[in-house]
Amino acid sequence: MIRTVTLDDAAQLAALYNFYIRTSVVTFEEVEIGSEEMANRIQRIHFIAGFPYIVYEIENQIVGYAYANTWRERNAYRFTVESTVYVASGQFGKGIGSALYSELIAQVKQKGYRAVIGGIALPNYASVILHEQFGFKRCGVFKNVGFKFDQWIDVGSVSYTHLRAHETEAD
Repeated sequence: MIRTVTLDDAAQLAALYNFYIRTSVVTFEEVEIGSEEMANRIQRIHFIAGFPYIVYEIENQIVGYAYANTWRERNAYRFTVESTVYVASGQFGKGIGSALYSELIAQVKQKGYRAVIGGIALPNYASVILHEQFGFKRCGVFKNVGFKFDQWIDVGSVSYTHLRAHETEAD
């Protein structure tokens, strides 16, 4: 079941996310976060800023989550969001990420955004394929911009601009 996040989800989301902090470079955070910090992030992103924030739940256990957030602070970027999706360890290949992205894109479109940007720590074949499956296009690679686990990490950028909100004569 996919549903909107609640503050009560913070502990499960922190545990899911902390796995990635500890074991991978898909997030550049290096210090695990607690449920209070995750609740603050949920509050700021969803309840204050109003961005879509959803969870995928199986038998009361959150096995994935996705949200949109500010791409850049400048007003000219107000029709563009950055997307994030995480799937719990052991739940890969079950369509959870795809289901979350499908719903997230629908909600982003409904809110009137025009473009979605994603950043992918490379190499990450599964994430690249997930984004391309939804029509994201590769935009480029930022070489050696992250440093975690004693290694330099490239970040690929992808964009999805088929939302068609806020048309202008230039379109």
